[in-house]
Amino acid sequence: MNWRNVLISEDATHHVINGVPAYDLRFDEVLKFHEPGLAPVQNAHLAWHIDANGRAAYQRHFRRTFGFYEGFAAVISANGWHHIRPDGVDLTSTRYEWCGNFQEGRCAVRQVGGSYHHILSNGLRFYDQCWRYTGDFKDGIAVVQSNDGQSTHIDRAGNLIHENWFLDLDVFHKGYARAKFASGWAHIDRLGRAIYLRRFPHLSDYLSCNFLN
Repeated sequence: MNWRNVLISEDATHHVINGVPAYDLRFDEVLKFHEPGLAPVQNAHLAWHIDANGRAAYQRHFRRTFGFYEGFAAVISANGWHHIRPDGVDLTSTRYEWCGNFQEGRCAVRQVGGSYHHILSNGLRFYDQCWRYTGDFKDGIAVVQSNDGQSTHIDRAGNLIHENWFLDLDVFHKGYARAKFASGWAHIDRLGRAIYLRRFPHLSDYLSCNFLN
């Protein structure tokens, strides 16, 4: 059975393939399949991952499980959030208040106490700075927010890619990012510079060619 063809049933209690149940079991909730062909399931306050035939991928149980991304899944255990491999083995023994999904070999996590940073696929952090918030990496760049609420961009090494800070900020799309100045929103380039003088109360993620004319 190709797990890529397996879908969630209408009541989200099992998975189906071509409209037919993929297995006999029923759960309180199932989520979609992700590489390497495992899906999170929840039943009677216990959570784990199954394969496309409904078989448990490992013997452990958690309070909550999420999908696999880049070979790791975020889970909630009795002592906190962390990541596991497809065989159910912990990435590390470290526990967090929250874990994101791995993107581009990096993942945002929230430490006990509320500060954020990123970790690598070996579970280790790769910069010393703690942030009020960290976003996912996209094309080698992520948004981070300092304790004063100002946001900027960092690269894959955790270094600032420009020296400018904004009230709100998005990742780059086709070389430009939405940034909120005190006077409103505008698009910035990778050097953190606004590419036009106007400011707007709202702004699309996508840059219209008309702005460049």
